[in-house]
Amino acid sequence: MAPPPQAKIADHRRFAAPPPVGNNAVMPRVFIGIGSNLGDRAAHLDRACQALATLPRTRLAARSEVYETEPVGPIPQGRYLNAAALIETDLDPYELLDALHTVERDEGREPDSQRTKWGPRTLDLDILLYDQRVISSDELVVPHPLLHERWFALKPLADLDPNAVHPLLEMTVGELLSYVEQHHQPQESPEPQ
Repeated sequence: MAPPPQAKIADHRRFAAPPPVGNNAVMPRVFIGIGSNLGDRAAHLDRACQALATLPRTRLAARSEVYETEPVGPIPQGRYLNAAALIETDLDPYELLDALHTVERDEGREPDSQRTKWGPRTLDLDILLYDQRVISSDELVVPHPLLHERWFALKPLADLDPNAVHPLLEMTVGELLSYVEQHHQPQESPEPQ
C-alpha cells in the first residue's frame, strides 16, 4: 500500500546554537508536533518555531519539513500543515506543556474549555516524545497516545530522527512510520492547488 498522498511544503532546517550554559549538562531532547488548518497555516507554524526558540532554558535544535495532510476525525474541516520540532530543554514536561499552551493561545487558539475535540485549530502543539520518559496523568500523556498511528506525526518526526525510540513500544520512529505506511489505508485527497 502506498503512503497517503501528501505534499511536502518546505525543507527542514537545522539550527546552530551554542552549547547549554552552566554545567554543560545534556538537556533532554523533546520532539514537538506542530499543526495548523486555520488562517495562514504556514505563518502559524513559523511563529510556533520562533516561539519555541525563545522559551527559557530551551534550544530549538531542528525543524522538520512541512507536510499538507487530510484532517483526522468526524468534523469536516480544511487540510492541515504538519511539522515537528526538536528542542533541548531544561523545562520539566509540565512547564513545557504550559508554555506550549501559551504559544497556542498567542496564535489564536481557543481556551481548553471552548475547544471542540477533533476540531479545526489555528495551532496545535503536542509533546510527542520527551527523551525516554513515560508520563500518564490527567494533564499530560507522553509519548503522545496516538503517535504510533499517525502518519502526519511520524513522518515529520522521522525527518528529525528516524532512530528515536518509542519508550513503550520499543520501536524506532522509522519502524513505526514504515508500519503505518504499509498497513493503513491511505486517505485519498486531491493534490493541493
